[in-house]
Amino acid sequence: MSFSTLVKDELCRVELHHDVCCMKSEILGVILTGNLFSNDKNSGNVKMVTENAAFARRVYSTIRKVYGISPEVAIRRSSKLKKHVSYSIILASMQVINKILYDFGISAFSVNDFNPVKNNLKRVCCRKSFLRAAFLTGGSISDPEKTYHLEISTHNNMCAEIIKELLQEYGINVKIIIRKGNYVAYIKEGENIVDFLNIIGAHAALMELENVRILKDMRNNVNRIVNCETANLEKTVNASVRQMENIKFIQSTIGIDKLPDNLIEIADMRLEYSEASLKELGEMLHPRLGKSGVNHRLRKLDEIADQLRNNLGRN
Repeated sequence: MSFSTLVKDELCRVELHHDVCCMKSEILGVILTGNLFSNDKNSGNVKMVTENAAFARRVYSTIRKVYGISPEVAIRRSSKLKKHVSYSIILASMQVINKILYDFGISAFSVNDFNPVKNNLKRVCCRKSFLRAAFLTGGSISDPEKTYHLEISTHNNMCAEIIKELLQEYGINVKIIIRKGNYVAYIKEGENIVDFLNIIGAHAALMELENVRILKDMRNNVNRIVNCETANLEKTVNASVRQMENIKFIQSTIGIDKLPDNLIEIADMRLEYSEASLKELGEMLHPRLGKSGVNHRLRKLDEIADQLRNNLGRN
């Protein structure tokens, strides 16, 4: 079962506590997001098609509770290999639909009439119900183990803009793109997706997504630490190898004993403790020396070795 299906199944169990305003908001969200008005002007019916049985039951029962009608239901099994089952619900006659739209200040079904919806969804519970219905109708969410992406697709530009504006009021960053003739409002940031799931009431899915985010952040942090330590270790090893080669080169040319006492001391220490860090070398010296002091002496040895190689090259 996909993560989208898990979220939608949870949303279908969210109780509206018989608040008529919230039920109407859900019905309106289904109608506007799904662009459900029939192309058949004579029939004047609104038909919803979904493969989610729980969502079909929710729409059916909500329509029945609010408007006292029992929509027609048709079940169809696909002839394709996976045998998907789809549920078609004739929501209502145009007379009832006009009443729904009138409840929200819309006089007729037109994209230009969607603006009043934003003004009529003043209650927080109604806005949440509308957004919940929008996601159930045209929404999807990616598996958080792979990527963070949530979107709501609709045929209506104004509906996408309403969704965007409602979510922006919660501080959620939403963008809209056109894909295959649909207007898609999408969210990419994991934190914003968590906020959206909280708004529409998908709390169990929210917790699962948060757990995934925490684990992914922990893995990323561990990888960064390991990569950083690996890089530092590699840098230390390369520096140690270079220093030992330079000390041995000095030994084979002019001899270590020709150097100042402080350089002889650090050269002998580096040859004996090839894997020691600068801090460890400094602590073994008498008197002790800090990292910068040890590094300064080793750089002097590098400079002497380079100068000897240049002299040999000229000769």
